[in-house]
Amino acid sequence: MIFEETFTLPNGVEIPKLGLGTWRIADDAVVSIVRDAIGVGYRHIDTAQAYANERGVGEGLRAALSVGGMARDDVFLTSKLAAESKSYDDAKQRIDTSLNTLGVDHVDLMLIHSPQPWAEFRDGARFDEGNLEAWRALEDAYAAGKLRAIGVSNFERADLDNLLDNGTVAPMVNQILAHVGNTPFDLIDYSRSKGMLVEAYSPVAHGAVLQNARLAALAEKYEVGIAQLCIRYCLQLGLLPLPKTTNVDHMRSNAALNFEISGADMETLKLADNTDYGAASAFPVFGKKRHPDARH
Repeated sequence: MIFEETFTLPNGVEIPKLGLGTWRIADDAVVSIVRDAIGVGYRHIDTAQAYANERGVGEGLRAALSVGGMARDDVFLTSKLAAESKSYDDAKQRIDTSLNTLGVDHVDLMLIHSPQPWAEFRDGARFDEGNLEAWRALEDAYAAGKLRAIGVSNFERADLDNLLDNGTVAPMVNQILAHVGNTPFDLIDYSRSKGMLVEAYSPVAHGAVLQNARLAALAEKYEVGIAQLCIRYCLQLGLLPLPKTTNVDHMRSNAALNFEISGADMETLKLADNTDYGAASAFPVFGKKRHPDARH
């Protein structure tokens, strides 16, 4: 079962190979979703300060643990430092606020959500000093035992080099947008060459691939759904996928991954056409901007 499989981070911490994303799930609604996901078998929940649902994620976690006979450390919890946080003092305060909001004494993984504030995402401005300040706050929280692992999200090569060259602890994770039709192999390879695990958010392309006839035909060959095919694709690339769903049946099917995509079919998927996200190109977390990696 995929729920029992883990990757090992550079510091020896084990992280479940499949996580549940919680982006765009309201704080009140996420309580039952997290509880249900853990009940289904998920042991990895991904949230962020920008999602404004940390309180609900924490409540859902406690509800699941109370009925499941599990301990806090049986579930891997990820959150992300707000992209706008580019000073040490602000980042330090926000880390502590996340712990309080989640109602936990430690977070298993915390990431800098973006190298730029969302309003300036990929606009060309550099925030090297601010990212180092935020990173130093994460390093200190890691040293204090508040965080079991630290990393980044949406960081490109130059952003990674800034932390690698000037930080004390190397990032352990780079969480990026990656899916069939948009797989940044150069960035994945570079992140790995520096010892990072690469996580894939939106592995089903915000649902845009679910109407793709070619993917439907290939999924039918394996007697699975398109979402399962896309999630399995990420796993076979050595990525950690973070599919998001609010539907319990989809939670189960997204984890039904006991099949293997052939080498030839993997090559076909790697060469898939760029994905048109349609209306999903304007991501709310990016300040209503169109994500620059969104393909049209």
